[in-house]
Amino acid sequence: MKNTLRAMITIVAIAVVFTTCAVAQGGADLFKAKCAMCHGPDGKGQTAMGKTLNLRDLGSAEVQSQSDADLTNIVTNGKGKMPKYDGKLTKDQITDVVKYVRTLKH
Repeated sequence: MKNTLRAMITIVAIAVVFTTCAVAQGGADLFKAKCAMCHGPDGKGQTAMGKTLNLRDLGSAEVQSQSDADLTNIVTNGKGKMPKYDGKLTKDQITDVVKYVRTLKH
């Protein structure tokens, strides 16, 4: 009984790790396709467009201290010159992008 329970816990743990990795990869792919042209591949905003728009480093404490709801709202509805992605990305895709932005923390 203990061995069966231990095996089940191990399987669940492995499934969680792979699911988390898949979400992070999906968010990374979306970020690369939709966001990196301005924010840069590392989110630092050090692209020509990022410098022109004076974009904040997405890994900075200023950005990372915002709630997931705040970041989701920004991606969904846009902010300043950033276009809205409502209708261009699904809610799940926007959630994946926000989760990816969290991985950029310094």
